[in-house]
Amino acid sequence: MSVPWSGEGLPPAAAERVAAVKGSGTWTSALSTGEFAAIRSVGFEPVGQVMGSAVFHIGRSGRYWGYHDCLFPGAGYGFSYVNTGDAPVAVSGSGAPSRALVGVFDQARRTALGRMSAECRTLGGDGVVAAELTMAPFIGQPNCYEFKVIGTAVRAEGSYHSDRPFTLHLDGQGFAKLLGAGWVPVELLVGMSIGVRHDDYRTRSQSYSWSNVEVGGWSELVNAVRSDARRQLQLQGAGKGGDGVIMADSQLRVWAEGCLRARNRSNSEQEDHVAESTMVGTTVARFRARQQPPRTLTVMPLGDRGDKLRKRLAAVASSPYGDRAEYGRLVQQISELND
Repeated sequence: MSVPWSGEGLPPAAAERVAAVKGSGTWTSALSTGEFAAIRSVGFEPVGQVMGSAVFHIGRSGRYWGYHDCLFPGAGYGFSYVNTGDAPVAVSGSGAPSRALVGVFDQARRTALGRMSAECRTLGGDGVVAAELTMAPFIGQPNCYEFKVIGTAVRAEGSYHSDRPFTLHLDGQGFAKLLGAGWVPVELLVGMSIGVRHDDYRTRSQSYSWSNVEVGGWSELVNAVRSDARRQLQLQGAGKGGDGVIMADSQLRVWAEGCLRARNRSNSEQEDHVAESTMVGTTVARFRARQQPPRTLTVMPLGDRGDKLRKRLAAVASSPYGDRAEYGRLVQQISELND
């Protein structure tokens, strides 16, 4: 009889798979020949393909039983209501109700990445290269999504090994070039933002105009969510001690939904537009090696070199045309002989 999994550590199937890899004495990977050679050239070797996955149910929450609240006070009063002004953009990073949904996605991704890192540690790896992160609906179950990340664990040659494996989206050649340029990968990160904007009178009139005109509200929406997602990625990178972020992917989804606030006021014709921006990247850090003190050259006197230098110094000092620079060089050379 099997014992139910508590959710801690690796799932039982993953633990069995990793144990089988360790017991076999062989490793598998998705690396090409060029990637394998590049990794070996910088002192690393593959130890096996690793994976982490998690299935999360995304429940309903927030005001009006939904995450996509536009926060527009004028929603539901009809487009003749002119005292409400332009609708704002309710962005998750600024505390909008969609912030809870972003938090669920972030937790799911962290869970999958944590399990992949745990597999890497179990195999004795120091990090994961070519890590690919995906999110897809769980087949046959509404409101459920599978978050999966897969890559190749690598180990450094030598006796020193990291307790915290790095995760990197770059392939083998990219990893080798990164190390060769003096940078080390830290962690694969995901910056996400969800914004909601009500289709107010101005937005509706611009979108149905006969002229070529910018729909200002929608431009504001996509700019706000992209900016917020980038900011979230930068904050995560700084929190991990990175000096910068190498981008892997950037995606934007935009769709229309019935306005929750208008529906609550028995006006189901009004709509909101929702934008979701996702940016994936790896934070990297420079090598921080302690600066070595300058080395001094030890000069051993040979024969009567010291006497010759002193005589030359006396001649330069007594001459009315003596070169001050030459005098200084002779003093320095004599000082080195005496040390």
